[in-house]
Amino acid sequence: MKSGDRVTFSFAKKEMEGTVDRIFDKTIYIRADMPHQKGKIIKRRVRDVKA
Repeated sequence: MKSGDRVTFSFAKKEMEGTVDRIFDKTIYIRADMPHQKGKIIKRRVRDVKA
């Protein structure tokens, strides 16, 4: 997994899709479009994200 990849993650009991913004050893920052916030940054653990 690297910056710019499309990933799916859980948010509010549903699956959402976003792009990887930054990635570290155990943490990943995802840029996703929420209904009222375009380009929101979400922090998740690497093991919780599906590539």
